[in-house]
Amino acid sequence: MSNLEKLPVTVITGFLGAGKTTLVRHLMQNPQGKRLAVVVNEFGDVGVDGEILKSCAIPDCPAENIMELANGCICCTVADDFIPTIEALMALEPRPEHIIIETSGLALPKPLLKAFDWPDIRSKITVDGVIALADAEAVAAGRFAPDVAAVDAQREADDSLDHETPLSEVFEDQISCADIILLTKPDLAGPEGVAKAKEVIAKEAPRPIPVVEVAEGAVDPRVILGLNAAAEDDLAARPSHHDGHHDHEHDDFESVVIDLPEQVDAVSFAERVERLVKDQNILRVKGYAAVEGKPMRLLVQAVGSRVRHQFDRPWKPEEGRQGKVVVIAEHHDVNKEAIRAALVD
Repeated sequence: MSNLEKLPVTVITGFLGAGKTTLVRHLMQNPQGKRLAVVVNEFGDVGVDGEILKSCAIPDCPAENIMELANGCICCTVADDFIPTIEALMALEPRPEHIIIETSGLALPKPLLKAFDWPDIRSKITVDGVIALADAEAVAAGRFAPDVAAVDAQREADDSLDHETPLSEVFEDQISCADIILLTKPDLAGPEGVAKAKEVIAKEAPRPIPVVEVAEGAVDPRVILGLNAAAEDDLAARPSHHDGHHDHEHDDFESVVIDLPEQVDAVSFAERVERLVKDQNILRVKGYAAVEGKPMRLLVQAVGSRVRHQFDRPWKPEEGRQGKVVVIAEHHDVNKEAIRAALVD
Protein backbone atom coordinates (compact mmCIF):
# COMPACT_ATOMS: atom_id res chain seq x y z
CA MET A 1 0.00 0.00 0.00
CA SER A 2 1.50 3.35 -1.00
CA ASN A 3 1.64 6.41 1.24
CA LEU A 4 -1.02 8.05 -0.91
CA GLU A 5 -3.43 5.27 0.01
CA LYS A 6 -2.74 5.52 3.73
CA LEU A 7 -4.89 7.68 5.98
CA PRO A 8 -2.99 10.99 6.37
CA VAL A 9 -2.37 12.49 9.79
CA THR A 10 -1.21 16.04 10.49
CA VAL A 11 0.56 16.63 13.81
CA ILE A 12 0.20 20.16 15.16
CA THR A 13 2.74 21.00 17.82
CA GLY A 14 3.96 24.16 19.49
CA PHE A 15 4.59 25.60 22.89
CA LEU A 16 2.00 26.76 25.40
CA GLY A 17 -0.28 29.48 24.09
CA ALA A 18 1.07 29.46 20.55
CA GLY A 19 -2.42 29.17 19.03
CA LYS A 20 -2.84 25.47 18.24
CA THR A 21 -6.53 25.27 19.16
CA THR A 22 -7.31 28.38 17.13
CA LEU A 23 -5.60 26.80 14.11
CA VAL A 24 -7.49 23.53 14.52
CA ARG A 25 -10.80 25.41 14.71
CA HIS A 26 -9.91 27.17 11.45
CA LEU A 27 -9.11 23.85 9.77
CA MET A 28 -12.36 22.34 11.00
CA GLN A 29 -14.31 25.25 9.56
CA ASN A 30 -12.44 25.03 6.24
CA PRO A 31 -12.15 21.28 5.61
CA GLN A 32 -11.77 21.52 1.81
CA GLY A 33 -14.53 18.95 1.43
CA LYS A 34 -12.71 16.30 3.48
CA ARG A 35 -14.11 14.38 6.44
CA LEU A 36 -11.84 15.34 9.31
CA ALA A 37 -11.17 13.80 12.70
CA VAL A 38 -9.36 15.57 15.53
CA VAL A 39 -7.35 14.20 18.47
CA VAL A 40 -6.84 16.68 21.32
CA ASN A 41 -4.14 16.00 23.91
CA GLU A 42 -5.13 18.13 26.89
CA PHE A 43 -2.32 18.35 29.46
CA GLY A 44 -4.46 18.13 32.58
CA ASP A 45 -7.59 16.50 33.91
CA VAL A 46 -10.13 18.76 32.25
CA GLY A 47 -10.65 18.72 28.50
CA VAL A 48 -10.90 22.45 27.83
CA ASP A 49 -9.52 22.28 24.28
CA GLY A 50 -11.85 19.41 23.44
CA GLU A 51 -14.82 21.39 24.72
CA ILE A 52 -13.85 24.39 22.61
CA LEU A 53 -13.49 22.29 19.46
CA LYS A 54 -16.65 20.25 19.98
CA SER A 55 -18.62 23.48 20.31
CA CYS A 56 -17.75 24.34 16.69
CA ALA A 57 -18.17 20.87 15.17
CA ILE A 58 -19.58 20.83 11.64
CA PRO A 59 -20.85 18.04 9.33
CA ASP A 60 -17.38 17.45 7.86
CA CYS A 61 -15.98 17.13 11.40
CA PRO A 62 -18.83 16.08 13.74
CA ALA A 63 -18.44 15.93 17.50
CA GLU A 64 -18.01 12.14 17.49
CA ASN A 65 -14.88 12.61 15.32
CA ILE A 66 -13.25 14.71 18.06
CA MET A 67 -11.45 12.63 20.68
CA GLU A 68 -9.55 13.74 23.76
CA LEU A 69 -6.47 12.24 25.38
CA ALA A 70 -6.45 13.63 28.91
CA ASN A 71 -4.19 11.15 30.73
CA GLY A 72 -0.95 13.01 30.20
CA CYS A 73 1.41 14.06 27.45
CA ILE A 74 0.68 12.18 24.23
CA CYS A 75 4.33 11.23 23.67
CA CYS A 76 4.36 9.46 27.05
CA THR A 77 1.07 7.54 26.74
CA VAL A 78 1.40 6.08 23.25
CA ALA A 79 0.50 2.47 24.05
CA ASP A 80 -2.31 3.17 26.50
CA ASP A 81 -4.07 6.06 24.78
CA PHE A 82 -2.76 7.05 21.38
CA ILE A 83 -2.84 3.78 19.44
CA PRO A 84 -6.34 2.76 20.65
CA THR A 85 -7.66 6.24 19.82
CA ILE A 86 -6.28 6.14 16.27
CA GLU A 87 -7.74 2.67 15.78
CA ALA A 88 -11.14 3.88 17.03
CA LEU A 89 -11.10 6.81 14.59
CA MET A 90 -10.18 4.53 11.70
CA ALA A 91 -13.13 2.27 12.56
CA LEU A 92 -15.67 5.11 12.28
CA GLU A 93 -18.33 4.99 9.57
CA PRO A 94 -17.91 6.95 7.43
CA ARG A 95 -14.17 6.75 7.86
CA PRO A 96 -12.30 10.06 8.28
CA GLU A 97 -10.23 11.19 5.31
CA HIS A 98 -7.69 13.16 7.37
CA ILE A 99 -6.79 13.13 11.08
CA ILE A 100 -5.46 16.22 12.86
CA ILE A 101 -3.59 15.75 16.14
CA GLU A 102 -3.22 18.73 18.46
CA THR A 103 -0.46 17.82 20.92
CA SER A 104 -0.08 19.34 24.35
CA GLY A 105 2.25 22.30 24.58
CA LEU A 106 4.82 20.11 26.31
CA ALA A 107 4.78 17.20 23.88
CA LEU A 108 7.95 16.05 22.18
CA PRO A 109 6.93 15.30 18.58
CA LYS A 110 9.59 12.74 17.68
CA PRO A 111 8.46 9.97 20.07
CA LEU A 112 4.97 10.46 18.66
CA LEU A 113 6.28 10.02 15.11
CA LYS A 114 7.97 6.79 16.18
CA ALA A 115 4.57 5.47 17.26
CA PHE A 116 3.45 5.47 13.65
CA ASP A 117 5.92 2.63 13.06
CA TRP A 118 3.85 0.32 15.28
CA PRO A 119 2.82 -2.80 13.34
CA ASP A 120 -0.88 -2.35 14.11
CA ILE A 121 -1.12 0.95 12.24
CA ARG A 122 1.98 1.34 10.06
CA SER A 123 0.38 -0.10 6.93
CA LYS A 124 -2.77 1.98 7.35
CA ILE A 125 -1.65 5.47 8.29
CA THR A 126 1.05 8.05 7.49
CA VAL A 127 2.20 11.38 8.95
CA ASP A 128 1.25 13.85 6.23
CA GLY A 129 3.22 16.56 7.99
CA VAL A 130 4.31 18.12 11.28
CA ILE A 131 3.21 21.73 11.76
CA ALA A 132 5.00 23.65 14.52
CA LEU A 133 3.48 26.87 15.85
CA ALA A 134 5.79 29.45 17.39
CA ASP A 135 4.70 32.62 19.23
CA ALA A 136 6.57 35.37 17.35
CA GLU A 137 6.71 37.73 20.32
CA ALA A 138 8.02 35.09 22.75
CA VAL A 139 10.57 33.68 20.29
CA ALA A 140 11.86 37.15 19.40
CA ALA A 141 12.37 37.86 23.08
CA GLY A 142 14.27 34.61 23.55
CA ARG A 143 11.64 33.23 25.93
CA PHE A 144 10.10 30.67 23.54
CA ALA A 145 7.15 30.57 25.96
CA PRO A 146 5.65 33.48 27.91
CA ASP A 147 7.22 34.70 31.16
CA VAL A 148 10.20 32.44 31.70
CA ALA A 149 12.42 35.27 32.95
CA ALA A 150 12.64 33.56 36.33
CA VAL A 151 13.97 30.40 34.67
CA ASP A 152 16.60 32.34 32.73
CA ALA A 153 17.66 34.27 35.84
CA GLN A 154 18.10 31.06 37.79
CA ARG A 155 20.17 29.51 35.01
CA GLU A 156 22.43 32.58 34.72
CA ALA A 157 22.93 32.68 38.48
CA ASP A 158 24.14 29.07 38.62
CA ASP A 159 27.62 28.78 37.11
CA SER A 160 27.49 24.99 37.33
CA LEU A 161 24.70 24.74 34.75
CA ASP A 162 25.97 24.02 31.26
CA HIS A 163 22.75 22.92 29.54
CA GLU A 164 19.71 24.53 27.98
CA THR A 165 16.57 25.06 30.01
CA PRO A 166 13.84 22.45 29.49
CA LEU A 167 11.64 25.05 27.80
CA SER A 168 14.18 25.82 25.11
CA GLU A 169 14.84 22.12 24.50
CA VAL A 170 11.14 21.48 23.92
CA PHE A 171 11.04 24.43 21.51
CA GLU A 172 14.10 23.18 19.61
CA ASP A 173 12.69 19.65 19.35
CA GLN A 174 9.42 20.99 17.95
CA ILE A 175 11.23 23.14 15.38
CA SER A 176 13.56 20.31 14.39
CA CYS A 177 10.66 17.96 13.76
CA ALA A 178 8.57 20.39 11.68
CA ASP A 179 7.80 20.40 7.97
CA ILE A 180 6.31 23.91 8.17
CA ILE A 181 6.52 26.49 10.96
CA LEU A 182 3.64 28.88 11.54
CA LEU A 183 4.78 32.11 13.20
CA THR A 184 1.76 33.23 15.20
CA LYS A 185 0.66 36.58 16.65
CA PRO A 186 2.85 38.62 14.26
CA ASP A 187 0.75 41.71 15.06
CA LEU A 188 1.90 41.60 18.70
CA ALA A 189 5.54 41.08 17.74
CA GLY A 190 5.68 43.82 15.09
CA PRO A 191 7.93 43.77 12.02
CA GLU A 192 11.16 43.83 14.04
CA GLY A 193 9.95 41.05 16.34
CA VAL A 194 8.89 38.89 13.40
CA ALA A 195 12.28 39.36 11.75
CA LYS A 196 14.08 38.47 14.97
CA ALA A 197 11.89 35.39 15.51
CA LYS A 198 12.67 34.18 11.99
CA GLU A 199 16.40 34.58 12.73
CA VAL A 200 16.10 32.50 15.90
CA ILE A 201 14.15 29.77 14.10
CA ALA A 202 16.59 29.66 11.20
CA LYS A 203 19.45 29.24 13.65
CA GLU A 204 17.74 26.35 15.48
CA ALA A 205 16.36 24.56 12.41
CA PRO A 206 18.45 21.55 11.28
CA ARG A 207 17.49 22.17 7.66
CA PRO A 208 15.66 24.89 5.68
CA ILE A 209 12.03 24.91 6.89
CA PRO A 210 9.32 27.19 5.46
CA VAL A 211 8.09 29.83 7.93
CA VAL A 212 4.63 31.33 7.41
CA GLU A 213 3.18 34.23 9.39
CA VAL A 214 -0.32 33.47 10.66
CA ALA A 215 -2.74 35.65 12.65
CA GLU A 216 -5.70 34.11 14.50
CA GLY A 217 -5.08 30.70 12.90
CA ALA A 218 -6.13 31.92 9.45
CA VAL A 219 -4.00 29.93 7.02
CA ASP A 220 -5.06 28.36 3.74
CA PRO A 221 -5.45 24.62 4.56
CA ARG A 222 -3.78 23.80 1.26
CA VAL A 223 -0.54 25.21 2.70
CA ILE A 224 -0.35 22.74 5.60
CA LEU A 225 -2.50 19.76 4.59
CA GLY A 226 -1.58 17.33 1.82
CA LEU A 227 2.20 17.61 2.29
CA ASN A 228 2.75 13.84 1.84
CA ALA A 229 5.84 14.14 4.03
CA ALA A 230 5.72 10.54 5.36
CA ALA A 231 7.48 11.95 8.42
CA GLU A 232 7.58 8.54 10.13
CA ASP A 233 10.08 7.45 7.47
CA ASP A 234 12.19 10.60 7.80
CA LEU A 235 13.17 10.53 11.49
CA ALA A 236 16.91 10.85 10.89
CA ALA A 237 16.40 14.34 9.46
CA ARG A 238 14.51 15.40 12.59
CA PRO A 239 17.06 15.45 15.44
CA SER A 240 15.96 15.61 19.07
CA HIS A 241 17.64 16.35 22.38
CA HIS A 242 16.16 13.06 23.54
CA ASP A 243 17.52 10.83 20.79
CA GLY A 244 18.76 7.64 22.42
CA HIS A 245 16.93 8.32 25.68
CA HIS A 246 13.89 6.24 26.55
CA ASP A 247 12.83 8.51 29.40
CA HIS A 248 11.28 11.75 28.19
CA GLU A 249 8.79 12.34 30.99
CA HIS A 250 8.14 16.02 31.66
CA ASP A 251 9.12 16.14 35.32
CA ASP A 252 9.94 19.84 35.04
CA PHE A 253 6.29 20.79 34.55
CA GLU A 254 3.17 20.29 36.59
CA SER A 255 -0.49 20.99 35.98
CA VAL A 256 -3.05 21.80 38.66
CA VAL A 257 -6.81 21.55 38.10
CA ILE A 258 -8.94 23.97 40.13
CA ASP A 259 -12.73 23.75 40.53
CA LEU A 260 -14.12 27.27 40.56
CA PRO A 261 -17.11 28.66 42.45
CA GLU A 262 -19.41 31.08 40.66
CA GLN A 263 -17.71 34.42 40.04
CA VAL A 264 -19.14 37.86 40.82
CA ASP A 265 -18.08 39.33 37.48
CA ALA A 266 -15.81 38.54 34.53
CA VAL A 267 -13.39 41.46 34.89
CA SER A 268 -12.51 40.85 38.53
CA PHE A 269 -11.92 37.15 37.85
CA ALA A 270 -9.62 37.98 34.92
CA GLU A 271 -7.72 40.33 37.24
CA ARG A 272 -7.28 37.49 39.76
CA VAL A 273 -5.88 35.28 37.00
CA GLU A 274 -3.51 38.06 35.96
CA ARG A 275 -2.23 38.48 39.54
CA LEU A 276 -1.77 34.73 39.89
CA VAL A 277 0.32 34.55 36.72
CA LYS A 278 2.50 37.47 37.85
CA ASP A 279 2.96 36.43 41.48
CA GLN A 280 3.62 32.72 40.93
CA ASN A 281 5.44 32.53 37.57
CA ILE A 282 2.59 30.63 35.91
CA LEU A 283 3.12 29.62 32.29
CA ARG A 284 -0.45 28.95 31.25
CA VAL A 285 -4.02 29.16 32.53
CA LYS A 286 -6.91 27.75 30.49
CA GLY A 287 -10.48 27.03 31.54
CA TYR A 288 -13.93 28.42 32.12
CA ALA A 289 -16.05 29.91 34.89
CA ALA A 290 -19.66 30.67 35.74
CA VAL A 291 -20.52 34.33 36.37
CA GLU A 292 -23.45 35.43 38.53
CA GLY A 293 -26.46 36.40 36.44
CA LYS A 294 -24.87 35.30 33.15
CA PRO A 295 -26.26 32.30 31.23
CA MET A 296 -23.11 32.06 29.11
CA ARG A 297 -19.90 30.27 30.08
CA LEU A 298 -16.84 32.52 30.58
CA LEU A 299 -13.80 31.15 28.71
CA VAL A 300 -10.49 32.33 30.21
CA GLN A 301 -7.03 31.83 28.69
CA ALA A 302 -3.77 33.29 30.01
CA VAL A 303 -0.38 33.13 28.33
CA GLY A 304 2.16 34.79 30.55
CA SER A 305 0.91 38.29 31.36
CA ARG A 306 -1.71 38.27 28.58
CA VAL A 307 -5.15 37.27 29.84
CA ARG A 308 -8.10 36.85 27.49
CA HIS A 309 -11.70 36.22 28.52
CA GLN A 310 -14.95 35.96 26.61
CA PHE A 311 -18.38 34.38 26.96
CA ASP A 312 -18.26 31.50 24.49
CA ARG A 313 -21.52 29.52 24.82
CA PRO A 314 -24.49 28.83 27.12
CA TRP A 315 -24.01 26.36 29.95
CA LYS A 316 -25.47 22.92 29.31
CA PRO A 317 -27.94 21.63 31.93
CA GLU A 318 -25.77 18.62 32.78
CA GLU A 319 -22.72 20.84 33.45
CA GLY A 320 -24.22 22.43 36.53
CA ARG A 321 -22.38 25.71 35.91
CA GLN A 322 -19.21 24.11 37.31
CA GLY A 323 -16.13 26.17 36.46
CA LYS A 324 -12.69 24.59 36.04
CA VAL A 325 -9.25 25.81 35.05
CA VAL A 326 -5.94 24.08 34.34
CA VAL A 327 -2.88 25.92 35.64
CA ILE A 328 0.53 24.88 34.25
CA ALA A 329 3.86 25.94 35.73
CA GLU A 330 7.39 24.66 36.05
CA HIS A 331 7.63 22.12 38.82
CA HIS A 332 9.65 24.25 41.24
CA ASP A 333 7.14 27.11 40.91
CA VAL A 334 4.03 25.06 41.77
CA ASN A 335 2.32 25.79 45.07
CA LYS A 336 -1.07 24.14 44.74
CA GLU A 337 -2.58 25.71 47.83
CA ALA A 338 -1.40 29.19 46.85
CA ILE A 339 -2.83 28.73 43.35
CA ARG A 340 -6.14 27.57 44.77
CA ALA A 341 -6.24 30.45 47.23
CA ALA A 342 -5.51 33.00 44.51
CA LEU A 343 -8.44 31.82 42.39
CA VAL A 344 -10.98 30.56 44.92
CA ASP A 345 -10.58 32.24 48.32
